[in-house]
Amino acid sequence: MASPGKKSFPLRIDPLLWNEIERMAAQELRSANAQVEYLLRQALKQQGRHVPPAKSVADAEVKDDILPDGQS
Repeated sequence: MASPGKKSFPLRIDPLLWNEIERMAAQELRSANAQVEYLLRQALKQQGRHVPPAKSVADAEVKDDILPDGQS
């Protein structure tokens, strides 16, 4: 299941390329999906494109827990 706020889409990819992505992800303690996102961000940065940092789920949960006084 996709993370909230993230776009999901089917991706057709060469199996040998996918195997290498999975291998890299395991070495860097990421999921294959996070590895693909990391590699895409790196590629965009190399091309001079500005991409804001990803918002983590943990950050969103912390912000959701902070409510103005008197609200719950």
